[in-house]
Amino acid sequence: MTVHHPRAEPDYIPGFGNHISTEAVAGALPVGRNAPQRPAFGLYAEQLSGTAFTAPRHENRRSWLYRMRPTAEHPPYAPYAGAPRFAPGTADRPLAPNRLRWDPVAAAPPGTDLIDGMTTMLANRDPADLEGVALHVYAASADMTHRVFTDADGELLFVPQAGRLELLTELGRIVVGPGEIALVPRGVRFRARLPDGSATGYVCENHGSLFRLPDLGPIGANGLANPRDFETPVAWFEDRDEATEVIQKFMGSLWTTTLDHSPLDVVAWHGNLAPWRYDLARFNTINTVSFDHPDPSIFTLLTSPSDVPGRANADFVIFPPRWMVAEDTFRPPWFHRNVMSEAMGLITGAYDAKAHGFAPGGISLHNLMAGHGPDLASWQAASAAELKPHKIDGTMAFMLESCWPYRPTGFALDHAQLDYDTVWADFPKARLP
Repeated sequence: MTVHHPRAEPDYIPGFGNHISTEAVAGALPVGRNAPQRPAFGLYAEQLSGTAFTAPRHENRRSWLYRMRPTAEHPPYAPYAGAPRFAPGTADRPLAPNRLRWDPVAAAPPGTDLIDGMTTMLANRDPADLEGVALHVYAASADMTHRVFTDADGELLFVPQAGRLELLTELGRIVVGPGEIALVPRGVRFRARLPDGSATGYVCENHGSLFRLPDLGPIGANGLANPRDFETPVAWFEDRDEATEVIQKFMGSLWTTTLDHSPLDVVAWHGNLAPWRYDLARFNTINTVSFDHPDPSIFTLLTSPSDVPGRANADFVIFPPRWMVAEDTFRPPWFHRNVMSEAMGLITGAYDAKAHGFAPGGISLHNLMAGHGPDLASWQAASAAELKPHKIDGTMAFMLESCWPYRPTGFALDHAQLDYDTVWADFPKARLP
């Protein structure tokens, strides 16, 4: 048995959605064809499709993998008995149209890896519909050792809040920490290690159209997230002939089987469906330089379109450090009701529309047509502030906005903050002449 140990830092190839060719062993990647009769070294050619075969060329995502054993070689799956708060289904009780907010989840008990430390908080649609999203939080204290995870329901966007993750995937290694995000495509197997000994954060699970960069329209050719700043790992593999558990999420439930080898054995691959990571500090924020301020859609980093133009299945939006210079303008997010549903998380610092109660690692939910906006303290401070150029710094929040209303899980409903509505209590009545 030969084990290819990871180097201290993985290598990456820049660019979003690029067609990449990479091999961990020279000569492993076929040239000029995808499925030769006898691939080099006895490897198996296998296509991983992220879109339908006949998707338009500009939307088609697939990669060809050259691996030591075919993925088809596995025993039957059985229900997985661990991770009791991961993918439990949403609560079937009637959902009130209330604003909801949650404190960060508790630290993980010793020996809890990423999968057993996952808690599903919000979800919409059935994964079988190939629409909708789910928002999970994780708290882990141990590496995944002799097991891997794969999600057949959707792609996974990792948003670390504290502690780094090292994601060992079939297509390469990614190290991602707070202030960065990383995506693992649907169906890709991976193992998570914790370089800092523990980790907490969020996972956005997208069941619908694959995340892509939004169109820029009148902004022009540059701005927001630039393609060159996304990093895809080079090929890397394990040659481990030892029992490895495979946990798969499928149709909203968790399943398990055991192989006699590590399935992270892809020696070479080419294509445009692959994991990636992105440094949020490289987001080129666009904002007003006169009065008022644009809709929060101006902060969209990734989008998953729906069948209705302009109405996203999911938008991943960030609220990064930025200058506020608008004249005669109430600068925090205004009061609003929205046909889109907004789930928010806070990575670090404070959110400018909520003075208290929204802590890093926490979540808020404002479903469609729920009235929301700044709390009383934030409104008072912003209404009285001297309007001079001001830098919002030391903060990073994100929003997973969806056209589908969210349903919390039973755990989430039972652990919501009981006093969230009071942040909008006691606003003074307007004084008319």
